[in-house]
Amino acid sequence: MRQNVAGLAGRVALVTGGSRGIGAAIVARLARDGADVAFTYVDAEDRAKTVVAEVEALGRRVVAVRADSASSDGASGAVERTVAELGRLDILVNNAGVFPYGPIEDVSLAELDRTLAIHVRGVFLATQAAVRQMGTGGRVISIGSCFVERVPYAGVSLYAMTKSALIGLTRGLARDLGPRGITVNLVHPGSTDTDMNPADGESADHERTFIALGHYAEPTDIAATVGHLAGEGGRYITGTSIAVDGGFAA
Repeated sequence: MRQNVAGLAGRVALVTGGSRGIGAAIVARLARDGADVAFTYVDAEDRAKTVVAEVEALGRRVVAVRADSASSDGASGAVERTVAELGRLDILVNNAGVFPYGPIEDVSLAELDRTLAIHVRGVFLATQAAVRQMGTGGRVISIGSCFVERVPYAGVSLYAMTKSALIGLTRGLARDLGPRGITVNLVHPGSTDTDMNPADGESADHERTFIALGHYAEPTDIAATVGHLAGEGGRYITGTSIAVDGGFAA
């Protein structure tokens, strides 16, 4: 049954990497707030079907798009599919990501190129395609990382570098798109209980020592901030980074 939700009613969102973890929570949040939602996934088809069912249960339209953000046409193709099936695009959430970890000496050229392709080139191309479809009130929200503010241990140089690039992109795009009434912001999650970094994983106790609140976030905590930025509450917020990290960078 369609819920009577006013916040994002009539608006359409695209979330990259939306089949699991933070991405799936963002898809669900935007749907609960009233948006119809498209999302991309690469391999997790069963999880994508689960997300589709959850959104449909809320009475919203939903499209699952198999697309790799590392591909030069994956991002633009997802935007085109969203507009073709849902009629418009108002909100883009650049969430797709990977987590390369290890000594700098062991990083291969292939790993470097793929991480840059997903975290930097893919975000740029998705945003470029999306803003061609957006009017006044459009929203671009990217998911960064707490490691752009603080890197307390070794092994994450590549990850931190590529996520840090989103700060400059966000600020530049805010200037480019502000005159069109489109806001652009960046959300930096801290340690969040997902498959990529489970709260009961072997390194979790060590990570908790860096968190002021002493515990991991839930994916819904990140989704709540994205929902605020996507809605009316975010209409005068642009060009900024918001940490949702439990005090990791305090």
